Amino acid sequence: MRNSLSVLLVALLAGCSHEAPPLYQGYAEGEFVRVAATYAGSLTSLAVQRGAQVEAGVPLFVLEQENEKAARDEAAGHLKQAESQLENLKKAKRPTEIDAIVAQREQARAALKLSEDDYARDDRLAKASFISRQKLDADLSALKRDREHLKEMEAQLATAKLAARVDEIRAAEAEVAAARATLARADWSLAQKSVKSPVAGLVQDTLYVQGEWVPAGSPVVSLLPPQNIKVRFFVPEARASSLKPGQAVTVTCDGCAAPISAAVSYVAPQAEYTPPVIYSKENRDKLVFLVEARPAPADATKLRPGQPVDVRLK
Repeated sequence: MRNSLSVLLVALLAGCSHEAPPLYQGYAEGEFVRVAATYAGSLTSLAVQRGAQVEAGVPLFVLEQENEKAARDEAAGHLKQAESQLENLKKAKRPTEIDAIVAQREQARAALKLSEDDYARDDRLAKASFISRQKLDADLSALKRDREHLKEMEAQLATAKLAARVDEIRAAEAEVAAARATLARADWSLAQKSVKSPVAGLVQDTLYVQGEWVPAGSPVVSLLPPQNIKVRFFVPEARASSLKPGQAVTVTCDGCAAPISAAVSYVAPQAEYTPPVIYSKENRDKLVFLVEARPAPADATKLRPGQPVDVRLK
């Protein structure tokens, strides 16, 4: 009986000597996504309210777009014109224009036939000394002229059936490419006035109301994605050297139904004085290291930025 009591006493003493992991004070903090527009303008539409949950890609707000829409329409018109000019250069002349050149060629053939007949007749008359040599020379000049004119009309007809020259088509293609780039830039500028949510999360705040002027780059909506919620706490210098990224911790807070698991994501490389938020007589004048831990996004929604927490290392 005495031996049993001794064993029980030793076990109780051993249990009492086991100390629980130390508890550190800290607070929750959020990394906000402040959504702004590239250009300035009046706020014409605000599609969300504070406290709402939004998904990625949903509309947040719209700024006035009249100038951007006009620029987009102008760019679209220039592109259409450039494409039409390119298409026209790739085609031959219109059928009616070709018909007109064919008619002119037939006239040139008739004129050449007449010149050939006149020259042949006057050549016989000149040999018989019925006409002067000067008259025969004039007939020869007319014959040569009509031959060259027929060659010219045949060349014009062949050219009319071809497209434009290669360098002209290349220049027109470059003009189309430039017009398309201008339209793409106009589309992008127009899209910057209608802003969508880049992430899913809580609408923490809206910074302007409808009708206000919003400067370029000024945030209109502040979002808090759950993955951007973290816990910051401070550990003594002796404990900081043993902490590594990925190490598990447990977070508790007032109002939390159950402890929240988190993992260390950052350990400050330099020490600092104890922050006022965890100021006490026991730890004043001591150096501590800042540590950050991130809970899973599903658990992070249970915390609010600025909320005091207690962190226990596992």
